[in-house]
Amino acid sequence: MTTEIEALLAGGNRALSVPLPPGRVVFPEEGGDRPALWLSDKPAAPGLWAALRQDHARSGLWPLLLDALDDEDEEYRPWGNGEVLPDEMTSPADHDVAALLARWWDEATAHDEDDLLSPAERQAVTSPYGRQWPGRAPAPSATADPGRTADDLAHHLLAGHCSLRLGLVAADRGADAPTVAGWTGPTNHIADTGAVSAVLRDWEDRFGARLVSAGFDTLLLSVAAPPTTHADALAVAAEHFAFAPDNVWQGEEPNTLYAYAQRLVGDHSWTFWWD
Repeated sequence: MTTEIEALLAGGNRALSVPLPPGRVVFPEEGGDRPALWLSDKPAAPGLWAALRQDHARSGLWPLLLDALDDEDEEYRPWGNGEVLPDEMTSPADHDVAALLARWWDEATAHDEDDLLSPAERQAVTSPYGRQWPGRAPAPSATADPGRTADDLAHHLLAGHCSLRLGLVAADRGADAPTVAGWTGPTNHIADTGAVSAVLRDWEDRFGARLVSAGFDTLLLSVAAPPTTHADALAVAAEHFAFAPDNVWQGEEPNTLYAYAQRLVGDHSWTFWWD
């Protein structure tokens, strides 16, 4: 165990039992004594993410498959160059998830004078709700093991995107990893990643979601209990729209909540991105 990894471990009784490939601890480029994350020097090996995820209870280190703005860039932004701000994030526990989602929904459905859509067209995007926030979706019954679902998604992701590097973050739960690392991907929509992690915590509890991968401005979650009907998926889609409206506005056509919800039925992975 290197001194750098020991510094990253969350708490004196933590220990990492999984051998790591060559890598380094990354500090924020704008200064700070606390390491933000550990990053592998090369792409992640198949199976390593799952082993580290299973070791999390022992190590306190949550694994992430990390993508970069440009995989060919030696800086591997934002992870390799420390383009992160961990000291500027609030605690996820400080946020009321229901209030966050309601406020973001109100902001995303509002019409302004620069809007390319008319008020009627804007409300049609979020039909059948229009501007009315429907509230959070009910928690479904779990349909799969959250850990195994996450492991399967990590395996599938690496099979199709073999350049992803491995990251480790000293976080008590996967939902907190973006905040602890100081990730700023959604800054144009959500300036404080602590609020992002608050929502991810809630989805962990309600849907068995687990954070598997993060990019420059993207997140990928596995989902053990996805909606199984279109009616249930509409309520989940409303939460997604509040959280990351670009998923609907700039996603697969037609760019409506109704169509987006159809794609959520039975889907064990959720992807989010912010422009």
